[in-house]
Amino acid sequence: MTRFVGMVLMLVVLIGILFGFSWLAYLAAAWLGSGFSRWFGGGLPDRVLMYYGVSLANVAVLMVVAMMAAGSLLTVAERKWSALLQNRIGANRIRWFGSSLGGIPFLVADALKMLTKERVEPSGKTRILYELGPILSFAPVFALFAVIPVGPPVPIQAIVDSVPKGFSFQVPLQVASIDAGLIYVFALASLQVYGTSLAGWSSNNKLALLGGVRASSQMISYEVSLGLALVGAMLAFRTLRLEQMVAVQSLPVIGAVPAWGILLQPIGFLIFFASAFAETKRAPFDLPEGESEIVGYFIEYSGMKFGLMFLAEFVEIVVLSSIVTAVFLGGWHPFVSPDWLRTVVSPWVFGAICAAAFLAKTIVMMWLQITIRWLLPRFRYDQVQKLCWKLLLPVALTNVFVTAAVLLVSSEGNPTVSAAELRPIAWLGAVTLVVIFVVTAAVGSRPQPARSHAPAAGH
Repeated sequence: MTRFVGMVLMLVVLIGILFGFSWLAYLAAAWLGSGFSRWFGGGLPDRVLMYYGVSLANVAVLMVVAMMAAGSLLTVAERKWSALLQNRIGANRIRWFGSSLGGIPFLVADALKMLTKERVEPSGKTRILYELGPILSFAPVFALFAVIPVGPPVPIQAIVDSVPKGFSFQVPLQVASIDAGLIYVFALASLQVYGTSLAGWSSNNKLALLGGVRASSQMISYEVSLGLALVGAMLAFRTLRLEQMVAVQSLPVIGAVPAWGILLQPIGFLIFFASAFAETKRAPFDLPEGESEIVGYFIEYSGMKFGLMFLAEFVEIVVLSSIVTAVFLGGWHPFVSPDWLRTVVSPWVFGAICAAAFLAKTIVMMWLQITIRWLLPRFRYDQVQKLCWKLLLPVALTNVFVTAAVLLVSSEGNPTVSAAELRPIAWLGAVTLVVIFVVTAAVGSRPQPARSHAPAAGH
């Protein structure tokens, strides 16, 4: 009972922290946007200066603070969550004032060790490519978060009183809104392959080279199914912009049930989630770094170079969880009707609630990835490739063809998507979810064959 009460209190505190952070994020973006128009006014239009100010604030708050803090905390969270799964305590040896503080001091200790550890580099390395390896592993993952819509646009007048009432400008919690959208995501995600390949090849180490080949082969293979998993969502939402995908997911399609991507594309969600594991090289797809199989591709890196490649793996968990939330889990739409919520709270509070809902969904997806990582054993390399080319790829192609056919039949010829056009594919998705649940339950309840304990012949 005590543990249950503690978990409820922790959940309430976490929701409050997410709401407070979102509220301050809108305040920082609006304040810096209005400040740019006051400080640098005269050369450029106020709207352009506000856009630069808001974008700069979002880079600092969302990418530097939120994303990097989440990725860093995941290094400790993985230790603590895995300890809970394995019925042990986890990281608690470093204490401040007699308290382990949930293992947070280990984060500080790891950071200090990475920054101060002596660098040991191989003498036969190719210097330029060796130095580029960690950069190309981390920079594309970091830049991916720029197109993630964390919160809805809020009028700047609702946050900053000094802005004239007649001036129209919306403050979003999104660094950049570009037409490419998901194409931008695919393009930058593919660049990480170069980081793993160069790290293994430029180290002049045969084991690192084999690890780099395995990693690049796995990442290139799963990028195909990763991209095809999102084609169905592109067809259904008729856009590449993530913020427009989130906006469409508020349409009611089956009664009051909204058109979340997981309802429209349940198969696409499962394929994308599985492919995302392989992209991050997390268990059960961690063969490129599995000591029992082969030494990792960054064996010759130490100090902060190793720290960048290590941190990139956890930051990628944050980014992929954010993409799953935006495309398949309704984005920043809260669990109540957004139209009703707009009428009972101010625009600023509404935006903070929605952004907090987005962050909460992202945390759940991060927790799910960490949990699966400690529940499933590592696949063999031939199993990894067979899963991609013989299962995920054919299923992804079939999903695209079926989605296109249903949308072609239900299309009304309108330039914008409507709830009526999404209703047939929503019913198809609902039936698919029921079938998946029934099959999973039937397989899980099937009795296991009895094992014989008789000694083998000849022993």
